[in-house]
Order: sequence, then structure tokens, then C-alpha cells
Amino acid sequence: MAGRGTRRTEDLDSFGRFTEPALMILISLAEGPKHGYAITMDIEQVTGQRPGPGTLYGAIARLESLGLIEPVKSAGNRNPYKLTARGHKALTARLAALEAVTKAGQRRLARA
Repeated sequence: MAGRGTRRTEDLDSFGRFTEPALMILISLAEGPKHGYAITMDIEQVTGQRPGPGTLYGAIARLESLGLIEPVKSAGNRNPYKLTARGHKALTARLAALEAVTKAGQRRLARA
């Protein structure tokens, strides 16, 4: 669902069936840096579902490789990540696209 001449959601579109976990990770990190377990707990709080470690860390690796998130230096054993400027832009675009779809769906339901 890329916009005219832009890469609005292309960064997340490449995730295929893993788009939702990636989106949830970006939403979690929009609040500030978190390590994997904190991301997992945040996603569970928001969605009611806890992503498995393979899903979570696979999406984290892909998000990092795309430059949407990056590791934060930490003194502890945990490896926190933060949203990059590119990640912020990709998240903003995806949420705007989802909002547009939601509004269209709500309008159609109201007329049904």
C-alpha cells in the first residue's frame, strides 16, 4: 500500500505475514527503548497475545537490518532497542494507512 511516489509503508510491507509483530514492536518502542522481554510484555498488554521468542527476535532482527530500530548501549545483560528516525517515519506512515482503512470500514458499516 505505498503512496504515490513515496515509500510510505514499503519498509514494513517486506515483512509479509510478519508485518503485525513488526508493527507491534515499533509501537512498543515508540514509547522509548526496551529490551526483548519488555517489548513482549508490552505487546501482550496491548493485544492480549504474547509473541513467541522466534517471532519476536526474528522481527527485531529484520527491523534492525532495515534500519528501523537500533540497539542501545546497556550496562546490563539485556539488549534494549530504540526506534530510529526511519522507524518513526515508517511507523507513522503505517498507522496513517491503517487509520484510513479503518475509517473506510467504519463508514461502510454505518451504511450497512
